[in-house]
Amino acid sequence: RRTRVARRLEAMGVGSSTGGQWGKGLSQEEYMNKDECILLDTDDAVIGHTSKKKAHVFSHLAPRGILHRAFSVFLFDHEGKLLLQQRAADKVTFRGVWTNTCCSHPLHGYNPTEVDTPEDVKTGTTMGVKRAALRKLDQELGIPASEVDINRFKFLTRLHYWAADVVTHGKESPWGEHEIDYILFYKLKEGEELTIKPNPEEVSDIKWVTDKELVSQINDSKLTDKDGNNLIWSPWFRIIVERFLVPLWWKDLNLTMSTNQFVDGNIHRFDCTEEHFGGAGKAGAWLSLISKDEAKEEQKKES
Repeated sequence: RRTRVARRLEAMGVGSSTGGQWGKGLSQEEYMNKDECILLDTDDAVIGHTSKKKAHVFSHLAPRGILHRAFSVFLFDHEGKLLLQQRAADKVTFRGVWTNTCCSHPLHGYNPTEVDTPEDVKTGTTMGVKRAALRKLDQELGIPASEVDINRFKFLTRLHYWAADVVTHGKESPWGEHEIDYILFYKLKEGEELTIKPNPEEVSDIKWVTDKELVSQINDSKLTDKDGNNLIWSPWFRIIVERFLVPLWWKDLNLTMSTNQFVDGNIHRFDCTEEHFGGAGKAGAWLSLISKDEAKEEQKKES
């Protein structure tokens, strides 16, 4: 499998670029070209790196783009309300959609490193994605790293998903996401407040919600944003909300934060909903089929 992946990446001109440190103030296009995503096989093993732009292009050669590592931060206040953001209208991918607090990528070439190892996952330390989370919370939401204790991030699990950006870019969209996503929770203490100054190039709006408010808003197709547009939710966030966040992790937030009941070394796989199938690569169901095959193999081992 590694050989096949390597050949496909080579055909796309991927893996030879050099990472580095880039400051604030870059445009969305500049970030897409300069940021180096961490490329993976389906077991989350690092196999290379390429520009964020190349990793997110959906085409006949790469119907679901190139699998890369990501993280999703879920930031709660002391009462258990979750901070949501609406991605800016100028974002290249999934523009204008509502999603969790911060979704982005650890990058190749940073020092200290943002690349986690299998041992980091096994122990739950995952300092690489946590460093990336501090960087992006500052860049996107203006939350100073000095106000966030990196050791209070709770790493729960990994989610493997993909989605073509056909809702915002049309059915032949050349853009999409294909990620193994590291889930990070963070809860503020009573009396603790954060400085929040959203970067308008990254974030259009923010709001704090309870679990019931979130479910109600997702299910209400008539709700509009501050500009009068119907609310659109990121495809990964909707599935996370329905399968994990509301029924499990948020049900007893204190339990989730104080114990390892929902911490595992697994990679949970799911396709996006059918409305996000297609794109320039005409991608269809895939991860659901892989998951069924893996379940069959596990059953064989147990028997």
